[in-house]
Amino acid sequence: MARGDRASRQQVPTDWVTRAADDAIRHAGPDATLITCASGASPSGPIHLGNLREFLTVHFVAEEIRRRGLAVRHLHSWDDYDRFRKVPAGVDESWNEHIGRPLSAVPDPWDCHESWSEHFKAPLRAALTEMGVEMEEVSQTEAYRAGSYRDQILTAVERRDDIERVLARYRTKAAPVAETEEEAAALEDSVALDDEPAPDAAGGSAWARFPYKPYCRDCGRDTTTVTSYDDDTTDLAYTCQVCAFSGVTNLRTQSEGKLVWKVDWPMRWQVEGVDFEPGGVDHASPGSSYTVGKELVKDVYGGRAPSFVGYSFVGVAGMAKMSSSKGGVPTAEDALKVLEAPILRWLYVRRQPKQAFNVDFGPEVVRLYDEWDALGRKAADPARHDAQTLAFERATATAAAGTLPTPAVVVPFRVLSSVADVTAGSADLISRTVGNVGHAHDSVDDLQPRLGKAMTWTAEFVPAEDRTTVRESPDTARLAALSEDEELWLAQLLDRMPDVLDLDEITTLVYGVPKLARGLGVDDAPTDQVKADQKDFFRLLYNLLVDADRGPRLPTLFVALGAEKVRALLTPPA
Repeated sequence: MARGDRASRQQVPTDWVTRAADDAIRHAGPDATLITCASGASPSGPIHLGNLREFLTVHFVAEEIRRRGLAVRHLHSWDDYDRFRKVPAGVDESWNEHIGRPLSAVPDPWDCHESWSEHFKAPLRAALTEMGVEMEEVSQTEAYRAGSYRDQILTAVERRDDIERVLARYRTKAAPVAETEEEAAALEDSVALDDEPAPDAAGGSAWARFPYKPYCRDCGRDTTTVTSYDDDTTDLAYTCQVCAFSGVTNLRTQSEGKLVWKVDWPMRWQVEGVDFEPGGVDHASPGSSYTVGKELVKDVYGGRAPSFVGYSFVGVAGMAKMSSSKGGVPTAEDALKVLEAPILRWLYVRRQPKQAFNVDFGPEVVRLYDEWDALGRKAADPARHDAQTLAFERATATAAAGTLPTPAVVVPFRVLSSVADVTAGSADLISRTVGNVGHAHDSVDDLQPRLGKAMTWTAEFVPAEDRTTVRESPDTARLAALSEDEELWLAQLLDRMPDVLDLDEITTLVYGVPKLARGLGVDDAPTDQVKADQKDFFRLLYNLLVDADRGPRLPTLFVALGAEKVRALLTPPA
């Protein structure tokens, strides 16, 4: 395989993606014909923005390797053969009967997909497609049931004493707290492996610890206790603690269970030839899945652990409404309602994986779009190529999808959201208003997908108390009680306001009225008194137009409302 020319990249900015790709290529070795970058997730619930880091970390590294002309695949394992652990809030309590069954065998309580696991896979797949992420998917249910790991299961059972010796070195008396589904599985599975029967709580005998967990043939749950194992025949006998079924499964010919997590993960590294795989930083702590797996893959399977990047927490802010309705775990699907796909990608690629960060869906969204647009202008200048613009390039395009959708006409998000706020979300009216405030375009489509994101953010994420509500009729009481200065300001404004509002013209007028009232010209520098008058004048306009002390920029508000509506709301009674 041809290697990337390192010398030719010496002057090119580098980042964490570059370094991770270098490590994956080194791991694969000079004779590799395919580099495998792997991710994994348990579809036990909404695949939230923290989980998304697993997918995108692998995606960016695979993209960098592909950019160098090397054969690479993003292999994603769905851990849908994991047990269903608990019934979340909002799901009928009758689903308790499925606890212990594989996620792929649990019905979808919302009745829109064939199983619990598929219900949560589907929206994530759609979001990844929008973000240009392509991957080769493996269902662990299908892999286990097809017998794909049969030889590796037999090896693990044969070497169970060696596995126990590795686990024993890392075992501590203090039970750690699981922060991920995988870690929860690892903690359950991280028990000593006895090679002799031990009495159970009921006084019977059981193989209290074993690297393979059968699902009950009768009830389908993993609530089984191994009662014996024959190394010669590979018959494993078990009893179900829930339904009391006793059965025998043959590990050489039948596929009715799975390896415990801390053995399962390194087993897959060897089977799949994984060269790079990230994980939450908890996976790399002493005694956790990755540190134990590094030894097991070598000692038991004769392989080696992939290069590894630990990633940190991704939090969420400014999403109170959605959090309350979705159980506090916003997903990529939710984020893409308000963020263009390249921006969501950029949030993950611009930081080192070990850096924790928040995705903010409150007022910070406006600032985020401003920052993104400024970076886009910088990236357009080849002379300013640096690590920041490299992150922009990684966020905006992929090898498979090409350049991801961005607006043909870039209008600041703050403008679109402000106009959406005061026009009640009419796309056509927003389009006309945006054209009137200086952003010429041929059709609404030229503003997409940003226009749709701004409309959704304004309607669903801006709290009602922060929304702009245009008065339906004049505030006659306030207009009748105008001070002398206020009467003069409104008279000056209405006298000079044209029937067709131009943004620059109305901006000059709104700021100029208090100057005119003090005998200055509209282009003169404001005095301290004029500045104070401007504040009072602006507050008056907001009071009369939107019944608030502040709101969208007044010139934009004027253009959005139109001259006729503004006159109707600002004209004192006769």
